[in-house]
Amino acid sequence: MLFWVPVAGLSLLLIYNTLPYFSFSKDFSFIEERSFLFKSNFYNTCFYIHIFAGALCIFTALIQFSRYILKKTKAIHRFSGKIYVFIVLFLGAPTGLYMSFFAKGSFWERSLFLFMAGWWFITTLNGLTTIHKKNVMAHKVWMIRSYAMAMTAVTFRVYHIVFYLLDWGHLENYELSLWISVIGNMLFAEWVIYRQGKNYLRSFAT
Repeated sequence: MLFWVPVAGLSLLLIYNTLPYFSFSKDFSFIEERSFLFKSNFYNTCFYIHIFAGALCIFTALIQFSRYILKKTKAIHRFSGKIYVFIVLFLGAPTGLYMSFFAKGSFWERSLFLFMAGWWFITTLNGLTTIHKKNVMAHKVWMIRSYAMAMTAVTFRVYHIVFYLLDWGHLENYELSLWISVIGNMLFAEWVIYRQGKNYLRSFAT
């Protein structure tokens, strides 16, 4: 509860903050900073698809990791999982990959966005193929990694607010928040996988 309550709260807050973008107003700082990019209909379309995909992925992922839903109503787990996988593989990751070439920051930040999109796609695809092979443990491992990538949208904003309160410069804040979010989420995912693996093995020993 100490983990999932803030995660769910921050995820829902991110989704709520995404909604105003669908007024299609251009009066947002993110859009104003990249006004030259939004003159391209293709980039404009990719942006709105990406933020819609991200919000929906975060929402469906919360359902995926609910033990209650998994035990009581597996049909909801399967249905939301299919939505998540479809959104990532066909909308979220491809648009993120394209937009990474125009991301703010240096070559390294753009490379990091490129990696994020690719790793999000790979982990989700592996999660799909492993469950088709009835390998539940491998499926869970890969989906934890996929979820960690989806949650960078949330953790980035948390770090960004913290560093803003510490009076960091805008670009330095952006770059540091991005790197800590991605690397931190990946390390945390591996820690969760390691802990759950130990608990799984311990259950056989007792």
